Amino acid sequence: MPNVVVVGAQWGDEGKGKIVDLLTEYADVVVRFQGGNNAGHTLVVGGEKTVLHLIPAGILHPGKACVIGNGVVFDPEVFVLEIDRLKAKGALKDDGQLVVSLDAHVIMPWHKAIDVAREQAMGAGKIGTTGRGIGPTYEDKVARRGLRIRDLLDRARLARKVKERLPLAREELKRLGATPELDEEAIIARYAELGGRIARYAGDVSLWLHRALKQGKQLLFEGAQGTMLDVDHGTYPFVTSSNTVAGNAVVGCGLGPTAVDYVLGISKAYSTRVGGGPYPSELKDATGDRLRTVGGEFGATTGRPRRTGWLDALALRYAVRVNGLDAIAMTKLDVLAGFDRVKIAVAYRIDGKTVDEMPSDLELLERAEAIYEELPGWSEKLDQLRTWDDLPAPARAYVKRVQDLVGVKVIGVSVGADRGQTILVENPFRR
Repeated sequence: MPNVVVVGAQWGDEGKGKIVDLLTEYADVVVRFQGGNNAGHTLVVGGEKTVLHLIPAGILHPGKACVIGNGVVFDPEVFVLEIDRLKAKGALKDDGQLVVSLDAHVIMPWHKAIDVAREQAMGAGKIGTTGRGIGPTYEDKVARRGLRIRDLLDRARLARKVKERLPLAREELKRLGATPELDEEAIIARYAELGGRIARYAGDVSLWLHRALKQGKQLLFEGAQGTMLDVDHGTYPFVTSSNTVAGNAVVGCGLGPTAVDYVLGISKAYSTRVGGGPYPSELKDATGDRLRTVGGEFGATTGRPRRTGWLDALALRYAVRVNGLDAIAMTKLDVLAGFDRVKIAVAYRIDGKTVDEMPSDLELLERAEAIYEELPGWSEKLDQLRTWDDLPAPARAYVKRVQDLVGVKVIGVSVGADRGQTILVENPFRR
């Protein structure tokens, strides 16, 4: 029984939630293993849009279990808001459908305040974080001074840990010139209340998943952000604060590497990124504006416009390597309809030299100029098409060329935002 990891193969926002939602039909359990509510997955089912930030995208399928692992940094305020919104829509009728790791670290008010204050202090050199407190929470985790969900379930323990951590947070905020209100007793009271709301979902995720595997359950691991934002393997320091690559799937939920059978990378038919950092195929012209407008390239979490560009085969080939991708699913192929010619970056020119692999040195990447290969475009709209053979010949040729350039097969393409607008040529769960 295969277990499948879905990860972003670019800079995030590739449409992972859409593919996870689609594949949940064939899985028993969906597992979120890293990141926080800086990620937003937009799902469209029957024309109705749902945006999720913490709860796995499989939650819209009745009877499917969804798990939030220890590798996630967890904002209780966001979690209870998502719970309330899902229940108002008639979803999550069974609370047993959702399990949250007792060992997931909690985003506290000071983490958000520090995140925002640091970005403001950096000025032009800012990273471009979402200000959700993700980075400072991971810092506290590594520094062994973080609060975990289990701490919210015991008021005395919560009070002790808040009293230990809050003075240090106030000192840092003072150095940064920020003066947010951080009332100790109010924080303790609120997070104890939130702990009461969360308690019914909290559990030992590692043990829970181990038992699920013993019962023959099929797992679908849901990544957040994208490969190029991985803290070790991305365009550091313009990255997120966790490991976004497939290798972290099992670490972030308490399983071993043998639990993974198949890794699927998600890529748009073009590329986007948010925040600062090098982006060789970026388009700062009318074409880039068109991709942004037609593709609706505005953050699900922040609403900020994304940077846009042609697909970068070097970056995608790099993602194949560091994730061990078995295949790719390509989203938003429909956005390219109407272009006379479409382009793919197939090499870089750096300091007068042509290179065909993405350099690991950020400064070299910042000086890289994309070298493009042009292919014929197509005028036909794709949103009503449902089979591979229905696609216009130039669209099929484009997908096949990407496949050749990156070295793994493309097993599906999406031609619209709705769950039904995905053409799946091969199902990872039905190999």
